[in-house]
Amino acid sequence: MYPFENPIGFGASDVVEFALAALLVSMVLLRPRIVPAFRRLASHPVLAMLTLAGLAATLRLVLLPHHPVPTPDIYDEFSHLLMADTLRHFRLANPPHPLAQFFETFFVLQDPTYSSIYPIGQGLMLAFGWNTFGYPWAGVLFCTAVMIAACYWMLRGWVSPDWALLGGLLALFEFGPLCLWMNDYWGGSFPALAGCLVFGALPRLRRQARWRDGWILGAGLFLHLITRPFESIFLLLAVALYIRRPFRPLLPALACTLAAFGLTVVQNKAVTGNWLTLPEALSQYQYGVPAALTFQPNPMPHRALTPQQQLEYQSQLAFRGSGPETLTTFLTRLEYRVRYYRFFFLAPLYVALTVFLISGRQYWIMASLALFALGTNFFPAFQFHYVAAATCLFVLASVIGLEKMPRPAAHIVFFLCAAHFAFWYALHLADDQPFSLAMRRYETGDYINHQNPERRIAVGQALARIPDKLLILVRYWPQHVFQEEWVYNAADIHRARIVWARDLGDAEDEKLKQLYPDRTVLLLEPDAQPPKLSPYEP
Repeated sequence: MYPFENPIGFGASDVVEFALAALLVSMVLLRPRIVPAFRRLASHPVLAMLTLAGLAATLRLVLLPHHPVPTPDIYDEFSHLLMADTLRHFRLANPPHPLAQFFETFFVLQDPTYSSIYPIGQGLMLAFGWNTFGYPWAGVLFCTAVMIAACYWMLRGWVSPDWALLGGLLALFEFGPLCLWMNDYWGGSFPALAGCLVFGALPRLRRQARWRDGWILGAGLFLHLITRPFESIFLLLAVALYIRRPFRPLLPALACTLAAFGLTVVQNKAVTGNWLTLPEALSQYQYGVPAALTFQPNPMPHRALTPQQQLEYQSQLAFRGSGPETLTTFLTRLEYRVRYYRFFFLAPLYVALTVFLISGRQYWIMASLALFALGTNFFPAFQFHYVAAATCLFVLASVIGLEKMPRPAAHIVFFLCAAHFAFWYALHLADDQPFSLAMRRYETGDYINHQNPERRIAVGQALARIPDKLLILVRYWPQHVFQEEWVYNAADIHRARIVWARDLGDAEDEKLKQLYPDRTVLLLEPDAQPPKLSPYEP
């Protein structure tokens, strides 16, 4: 977008400056009306929560013409969708397929059952959206909206209603329609919602010790334990640091925690056949994944690893050592991952975070965040949703920092956050316009589906035009990138309209064709450019 190539001669920097100026003037002119309405809304918690949730969902739905329902592309997403489909059949595991060798794929067990390797939490959310609205993504949309509303409820336990509503709006800007968590099936909003329930119940329990807050605390612990069991260790430690001594309203939380453990061992038994063997542990034993998947040497010399993959792979190799080398690797990994916490803070909020850190006296919040940062650092890989339970604590730290700043300075920081969101949301709203296309390269921190998997979408559209029941044999070329997997199936493979299977050669393929004689057999070569779909011939 160069000057003089559009009617008013604006370049990229001109657009940014104009947008900021227009927003600032609008805020100044509308302030006499905005402030009283803001305070009235903050004083009605139910109405404020409904408003925040409604805004989050509506703003994302408005973007659907340019940013449609996300298409899954990462193997974790397909595994979570398999769990959701399994739950929709009212079971925790599926019977093994008689020709399981055709269906081997990442993060899915074939023996002793055909099942996802993940806990049921994320699948439960997707199943809810799938059954209620007909789309798994509806569960993601609903959960994220509820999480943003719950973040406001959590903040009301720590700060005044006005500051809590401001924090709820910050959560909307950061984790709403432009965020990764609302635009994929990988997870984040569900454990973040659990964290809001836990950290919102704690101060209320200390003040009033009501049984209702004990049940809310228990609900948050339950949801997190069935979603992120490893990170639940740090969540429970943070709760223990805050509570310090037991009292009777904690009994519901204890009951919910035991219920989560009970559900986990029941899932273990259904999936692995052993009460104490986690599906993820069995997958690592059988396939070497998930742990080895991310950090094995690059199998394709022509595709270089990213700097993060290189560093974390080297870190894991060193981490297997002992003594000073292990400590050095741990600290190196921790230092490297600091940059990824930018996900939880818009750039202007680093000013508020600095004020929060130097103000002191918020030791429990700092200790809880340190627990998550240090605890997850023991795991060689890192994704944002690993520390999702602490999301509301990151927002709380921002709000406390703003509260301790002079009021005009806090207003400026909040305005810059609102301007960031409004600017990028407007560009996404006009996604096909030249000025939006020109600015896209400068976008940071927003993960809406600009890079939707075009190849999967094209193949899906081609298959949708074929009315028959299909058997798709997937044939990879020698240079295939092993992470780009196409063989994922429904929970009930036999009844699915499309069955995806590996091409194992003529003799083996014939066995599968005989099992499904009523299906049209097609061959997919996904490594062709574009992917090649053709009638199958031996």
